[in-house]
Amino acid sequence: MPNDVLQLYFNEWNALIISDQKKYDVRVSFRKPVVHFDLSFVKKQNKLYKGDMPIREFVRMENLLNEDIITKYMRLAALPNLSKYALLFIVESFDNTIKKGSVWVVVLKNDTKELVLCEKFIESPSGFNIKSYWARIFYNIFFNISKTAYVRWEHLVKDEVVIL
Repeated sequence: MPNDVLQLYFNEWNALIISDQKKYDVRVSFRKPVVHFDLSFVKKQNKLYKGDMPIREFVRMENLLNEDIITKYMRLAALPNLSKYALLFIVESFDNTIKKGSVWVVVLKNDTKELVLCEKFIESPSGFNIKSYWARIFYNIFFNISKTAYVRWEHLVKDEVVIL
């Protein structure tokens, strides 16, 4: 897949959470009355992808990341400081061979860059085109958070969250 096509999908997947808040409702999933969105960091990071990391069609791409790698990465990240906490969804892989997507849900304190939460979700895609097929993973993650995961996390984040 050409790099410019990937950039288009990167941007469209990121924008889904903002443009279709009825389907991908962060506020409901995280039980927050106010959520600020700032995709500047994400857009900047996605532009850095120059196609130098091969897109593999038949190689399992799971377990590329772990909490240590994410912690090191987040310490170096220049995140907008709009609130006490930031929430990021870090896509590890969209693996068409096994029909699974792996996404890390990360919550960190903006001032210290300390990870408050770092959990991997593996979900199944579905849909009619590339955009909706892989976007279904995010829908499933939000559903999972809303129904089960948030209860485990409830004590971790009490303040307003910013989506990056």
